[in-house]
Amino acid sequence: MKWVMFFDGDCAFCSKSVREVYRRDRRGRIDFAPLQGAFAARLGFAHHADPVDGTMVILRESDGAVFLHSDGWLELARALGGWWRWLALARFVPRFLRDAVYRWVARNRYRFMGKSDHCELPDPGMMARVRL
Repeated sequence: MKWVMFFDGDCAFCSKSVREVYRRDRRGRIDFAPLQGAFAARLGFAHHADPVDGTMVILRESDGAVFLHSDGWLELARALGGWWRWLALARFVPRFLRDAVYRWVARNRYRFMGKSDHCELPDPGMMARVRL
């Protein structure tokens, strides 16, 4: 099974998260795409890059299922497998609470790490998994 993680390419916090997911995805099941790219625009995801209420989008390609907000993080944990699957227990926390935490982080992500005015080039292995 393959997943695509769409992220805010202008956000240093998001870019760091992508690098961390890449590092932990030992099976190479997750590809990456900036929400500002043509691929995201073609799928109608570009509006999720909003600086105030943006969200990461996880697309499960096998069935086209789309996961937003805290559900995106839970599906990402599922995609990573291993001990990350334990995060699935967070599904028992009501979605409105999980999403409230997610939205708080999303609203403050630029404050936490700033806005990226340059792109740190990924290594060739990661670049092979980036969809523009």
